[in-house]
Amino acid sequence: MPASRTRLAALAALPLLALTLSACGYGSESDDTDDGSKVAAGAKKIDGLDSVKIGYFPNLTHATALVGNQEGLFQKELGGTEAKYSQFNAGPSEIEALNAGSIDIGWIGPSPAINGYTKSQGKNLRIIGGSASGGVKLVVNPDRIKSLDDVKGKKIATPQLGNTQDVAFLNWIAEKGWDVDAQSGKGDVSVLRTDNKITPDAYKSGSLDGAWVPEPTASKLVAEGGKVLLDEADLWPDKKFVITNIIVRQEFLKEHPKVVEAVLRGSVKTNAWIAKNPAKAKAAANARLKADAGKPLPAEVLDPAWKSITTTDDPLAATLDAEADHAVKAGLLDKPDLKGIYDLRPLNKVLKAAGKSPVDDAGLGVK
Repeated sequence: MPASRTRLAALAALPLLALTLSACGYGSESDDTDDGSKVAAGAKKIDGLDSVKIGYFPNLTHATALVGNQEGLFQKELGGTEAKYSQFNAGPSEIEALNAGSIDIGWIGPSPAINGYTKSQGKNLRIIGGSASGGVKLVVNPDRIKSLDDVKGKKIATPQLGNTQDVAFLNWIAEKGWDVDAQSGKGDVSVLRTDNKITPDAYKSGSLDGAWVPEPTASKLVAEGGKVLLDEADLWPDKKFVITNIIVRQEFLKEHPKVVEAVLRGSVKTNAWIAKNPAKAKAAANARLKADAGKPLPAEVLDPAWKSITTTDDPLAATLDAEADHAVKAGLLDKPDLKGIYDLRPLNKVLKAAGKSPVDDAGLGVK
């Protein structure tokens, strides 16, 4: 098979090269923490289980996990079963932790979810819920790029080869009629795969003309004088597309369905609380970022970044399928069989109990 047709699933096993995947970019390597809400004295364990291990990224696109941890909303639903949290800064490392049983449930972007599912031949993970939409922008140096057509011939960063934003940018380039080799990033646009933590400094130094990146990196670039040239949401129907999902080990789902339902109840209630209390939720997310990543985001970055992200229970399954198709068109993925990647039955049970409408798996769910 030619290199240009390398499976995206294999990308999950590539060396990280100090890059981040999907909506990543801020935080440390996997880092167990026990400073969230503690188990209430005398609370009853679900199915006698001592703890559930939850993974997420210390990043605003994982707002549900940040706020749910900070406000103790997951722990409240779990009762005497302790929520133990770990943070990751790259999709492959979280998938590896899930495969190894180091975490049971995780918040993660669509590309690593697809990678993990296809690499295990559909045997290890399931997507069990949505978490966030939006929060991805093309930010450019306004002195060098005045219009979308001006992107041709320029140096634009994405977080990593084959990651969610990289695939989206390659697809946009193709729709413009320009040619770029997906593997090397060379062509009518120079696509430079760059760690989100490095991108603002690279932009400031002048070595980049712009970047197609998730929040809060996009708002960091704006704070450095960049201009938002395109919001990726404008390219999608209803301006919605998946940026973060909830995944679970299939074995854990089979053995502890009530615990999974409890975490999903916590997620649904957290999203409802975020919608009802946006200012408090933003502050809670930033407080969690400070605890997890060592420092909070400044207001000039936090405020615009928060506005561009929408938390959601809906996994927006049709958009994940479209993102996989974009990777196929770019030559980064052989057409995958994603049937069975979703199991939304526990979530729909939770939603029904809460008086909410069910969500759809776009034909990619278990039967």
